[in-house]
Amino acid sequence: MKVMDLSENHEKLYCMCLEDWSDDIKEAGKHKETWYSRMKDKGLRVKLALDDRDNPGGMIQYLPIEYSFAAGENLYYILCIWVHGHKQGRGNFQGKGMGAALLQAAETDARERGAKGLVAWGLSLPFFMRASWFKKHGYKPVDRIGLQVLLWKPFTDDAVPPCWIRPKKKPGKIPHQVTVTVFLDGWCPAQSLTYERAKRAAALFGDKVVFKEIDTFDRETFLEWGISDGLYVDDKAIRTGPPPSFEKIRKKIARWVSRLKA
Repeated sequence: MKVMDLSENHEKLYCMCLEDWSDDIKEAGKHKETWYSRMKDKGLRVKLALDDRDNPGGMIQYLPIEYSFAAGENLYYILCIWVHGHKQGRGNFQGKGMGAALLQAAETDARERGAKGLVAWGLSLPFFMRASWFKKHGYKPVDRIGLQVLLWKPFTDDAVPPCWIRPKKKPGKIPHQVTVTVFLDGWCPAQSLTYERAKRAAALFGDKVVFKEIDTFDRETFLEWGISDGLYVDDKAIRTGPPPSFEKIRKKIARWVSRLKA
């Protein structure tokens, strides 16, 4: 196994999160590619883990915290670390040490670039981006919103702990209509998939439903709302992890529409 920087010939695979076989990833559209084209010159770092046949099986992406969803200084922030674990496509690479190797490579790289620490987010439940996994690798929790835990590993004694940027407001309601609002940064195909499904579902209800997209790649827009990615029906947040199916989103919108006064 070896860890390497993202090369041009792997960019398309990276933008599909190593899941070029997945219909869901294809349904998510080109949002990740657009995001990458906007971020690659802003300090975004991407590394891939390759097996002994040079087949990519894992990836990590991280960037200066100023472009992330947390507040801090002189730190890098891990957007995600992912080792392909499906039987489909390239197969299951988990349990081979790729995740640990990627994390170590990112830490070394961040130190060499002058960062005072590396920040990660994790979930308190035992699935994708487990907070417990980062704890095993020396990361300590510093903040939390619901199931999302913010963790960090300082490299210097004068490093200042980061904190979450919290939601500041919710979308409003429109009289006699249902509003479907999607916040989209573009970095995560899973969130892009939610966007595409919500947009298609909302269109089924004609003028009874107003669809709004809020582009949170724009930093000022993100800071105004404090929401990077999310789905709301009127002012009610809909859980988007894992991405809800098209039919589930359609049924939720239909329930709101049924409450409209004739």
